[in-house]
Amino acid sequence: MLFDFDGPICHLFAGLAAERVAEDQVRWLEEQGLRGLLAGGVREEPDPYVVLRAVDARSPGSDLVTELEERLTQQELSAVTSAMPTAYVDPLIRTWSAVGARLAVTTNNSPRAVGRYLASRGLTDCFAPHVYGRTHDLHLLKPHPHCVQRALDAMGADPARTLMIGDAPSDYVAARRAGVRFLGYARNDRKARPLREAGATHLVESLKPLLGVVYAVGDTKAQ
Repeated sequence: MLFDFDGPICHLFAGLAAERVAEDQVRWLEEQGLRGLLAGGVREEPDPYVVLRAVDARSPGSDLVTELEERLTQQELSAVTSAMPTAYVDPLIRTWSAVGARLAVTTNNSPRAVGRYLASRGLTDCFAPHVYGRTHDLHLLKPHPHCVQRALDAMGADPARTLMIGDAPSDYVAARRAGVRFLGYARNDRKARPLREAGATHLVESLKPLLGVVYAVGDTKAQ
């Protein structure tokens, strides 16, 4: 079982809007005299990962990208304290782990932020050591299947018998490229539409039904 992090497990920027993080990135670049590094559309982009990708595309592997990525990591680490858990996901993770499933996190977020969040919820043992997040090679962010493939390789998992839960088209594309089945988590139509447009066919608006299925598996094994 592979989980994307921000969305299926928690709302990381519940207390610190992602838009404000992206604005901070743009402001910092402007303070460095690098306003021209971003195209006009990107400067208004509310997604900090789009800004990070844009800088990496213009200056790949540079100290600037490394510093910007570290600033984003620090913001993610700060956001952990106010992150909101996704409904039903904590018992889902614990139950899935208890019935013997092997779990991993495959995410574009910093693995340091993921580790801090899982520890705050008492979920570290359900995943450790399988947390595969953002590296300094930003071109390997999803939709590249790099983090998914790392999880499969480390766990010796058969892609055809692996399921990934994600909430973004990039999650769906990464899973499909790695040969992994995909379940979209979309709590409303605004989140569901881009997933369907990307090709995802199996979506849930709540993790509650999935929790019921996993409980049933546990009951069957216990009998």
